[in-house]
Amino acid sequence: MHKNTNYDVVIVGAGIIGLAHAYHAHQRGLRVAVVDHATAVVGASVQNFGHACITAQSGEALRYAGAGRTHWLDLSRKAGFWSSESGTHCVARHDDELAVLRQFAEVRGPEQAQLLDRDEVLNRLPISADGVTGGLFMPLDLQVDPRRAAPSIAHWLENSGVDFHWRTAATSFDPGVVRTTRGDLYADTVFVTVNYDIDRLFPEYAERGGLLRCRLHMLRAHIELSTRLPTPLFTGWSLLRYSGFEGLPAVVDVATRLAEEFPDYLDLDLHQMYTPQPDGTILIGDTHIRETSASPFQSEAGFEALVTEAKAMFGVDRIEVTERWQGVYSSAPDSEFLLVEPISGVHVVTVTTGIGMTTSLGLAESSLTRALEQNASTQIGVDA
Repeated sequence: MHKNTNYDVVIVGAGIIGLAHAYHAHQRGLRVAVVDHATAVVGASVQNFGHACITAQSGEALRYAGAGRTHWLDLSRKAGFWSSESGTHCVARHDDELAVLRQFAEVRGPEQAQLLDRDEVLNRLPISADGVTGGLFMPLDLQVDPRRAAPSIAHWLENSGVDFHWRTAATSFDPGVVRTTRGDLYADTVFVTVNYDIDRLFPEYAERGGLLRCRLHMLRAHIELSTRLPTPLFTGWSLLRYSGFEGLPAVVDVATRLAEEFPDYLDLDLHQMYTPQPDGTILIGDTHIRETSASPFQSEAGFEALVTEAKAMFGVDRIEVTERWQGVYSSAPDSEFLLVEPISGVHVVTVTTGIGMTTSLGLAESSLTRALEQNASTQIGVDA
């Protein structure tokens, strides 16, 4: 345990949401501590695609994603991890999918969404021509290395003066106090950013929000392609996944057709997407199974679906799977964020869908500002 126990801000959870809060607090010159039960950054913050899919969001998520974009690029330079202003392509393989993309492009405009015809898609992407009707390019999206980004941020913050209390579990809270397995820490402002584990610290709020654990099938693979996949690649299934596409009239047609054609994939809650990595491999995912307690077992059906569809997408007979894993993140039915203050000065911040990397830096900037302003107004009231 570090000798210091008094801070301006204490953050429980060293995932990307917690690290984003630590980054913004550190940038303000505050004394910051991060507490985590593990010995390093693990969990959803390294199990993901490393894809900041900014443009496909809506509402608060779009605002947070957009605000965080410059911070991702800033942190990439400071902490020394790979990032790319790659943008994202989405391929349409049916007229109803192209109709959604056309509607989306009309709403967002060319700075955010550029409609592509069939030839443009096939010239840009090393995919099979079968069924391709067109596509979309979203130039504002970013990529980072999911295995290195969050750990690199933690390392940079620790070297920059943020105290990390690793292998230390928070057990309870009082106003101004975080009780841990290695002693008490004191701060006027506390953030609890433990993803799905919020049900272990504040179960009533998890239950009230319908919080579940969403587990995924994911793969890393080598695929022999004619040219390198230049950007993350969305598909028709992506149009059912992101809030930015919700409400577009043609989405209903896509959802109905995919449910009729692929009922087994619907049961897996498939999201067919591909993200190229700096080493030339491609991350392939994913499926979604929601449970209160995530089962440790995965059926092979999910992996078979990902491999089958990858072969069809890229027109290859074989892919070399080098890794497969079960990602887990928090999920809730009615909101993308769980933001509550169960105890005065203790702020729970959880992303309740798979957009933690996308929204983390903008969300943290907003929640930190709000908490500090609240503390300042409270202090003024006390002084008065």
